[in-house]
Amino acid sequence: MISSLLRSQLWIRWSLAMLSIGCIAPQSLHAADPIIPADPIIPADAKVEKLFEARVLTEGVAVAPDGLVYFSEITFSHVARDERGAIEAGHIWRFDPSTGKTAIFRSPSGMSNGIKFDAAGNMIVAEGADYGGRRVTRTDMSTGKTHIIAGLYEGRPLNSPNDIAIDEKGRIFFSDPRYLGHEPIDQSVMAVYRIDTDGTLHRVVTDAGKPNGVAISPDQKTLYVVSNENGTTAIERLDKGGAAQADKVTTPLRKGHMALMAYDLAADGSAKFRKTLVDYAPQDGPDGLTVDKDGNLWVAVRAENRPGICVYSPDGKELAYLKTEVPTNVGFGRGKDANLLYITAGKSLYRVRVNREGYQLPAKKG
Repeated sequence: MISSLLRSQLWIRWSLAMLSIGCIAPQSLHAADPIIPADPIIPADAKVEKLFEARVLTEGVAVAPDGLVYFSEITFSHVARDERGAIEAGHIWRFDPSTGKTAIFRSPSGMSNGIKFDAAGNMIVAEGADYGGRRVTRTDMSTGKTHIIAGLYEGRPLNSPNDIAIDEKGRIFFSDPRYLGHEPIDQSVMAVYRIDTDGTLHRVVTDAGKPNGVAISPDQKTLYVVSNENGTTAIERLDKGGAAQADKVTTPLRKGHMALMAYDLAADGSAKFRKTLVDYAPQDGPDGLTVDKDGNLWVAVRAENRPGICVYSPDGKELAYLKTEVPTNVGFGRGKDANLLYITAGKSLYRVRVNREGYQLPAKKG
């Protein structure tokens, strides 16, 4: 008896032979037939390369228009102290792919977390709490000058700006949770905000649980929001671990909403909840995320039973998975390296070559 595998191989050889001499039409070869292997989103032989190791927690990786790579090191005050008790004030690092060298770009960083570049090449930074700025800033990369573009809402300080997304109209969306810090919590809700091009600040999402990562689809019609409700607003007051435990809490907590959600993004910049794409409970949810040119989501998932980068279709179907240490954020390269994915995880920066190109804002003309 001929095995099913052998029959399949014989049929494929016969079909190709008939196709080559015109005996059958190309459309008669069904898409399901395994003649040409599908292009995997993440190559089977993909190698995750470690580029740099910091001291505490890396976050917010973003690639500038010139190809230089920027990322945050969040120096938790209960961890990053010297022998005299002085606290490291947070850093933004810059990695140069052409030399492989990493150096401080800015310190103090205002405890920077998420970083993005707008269409004009300015650096937009979410500065958190724990001796940080609790604000959003814009840095002109040609002059080095920085401006505060959001710091108060209704006259009160923000909680702890976390992640950034920018639409093609130049509007900036950012999440404002609180995970740690001794500062008072002045806002009545953990929310997502929008900064318009005229500088006005609007609260646009209040039903996302504890919003963390944010991203906008390439067609500009969807705002993606991650909720990572870890059950505390002050992890540093629960445990006194060393640097290796800087982003972990061992005290039992009642965790809340752990999900990746899609919001309909209207032309006026308002957002309305559409659906939960992925519910991770009872495991931890994601942190940061980004999108590729096809609209797929590349999500840094912190679940301890399956940490890594998950790739989802716009409707939440998992397409690929790459195991890493517990990740915090992701960002694509540009130009010839548009398919190079940078990952912040633990206290390190990594990169891996994939088979999709990242979406970037169209460059501002003039």
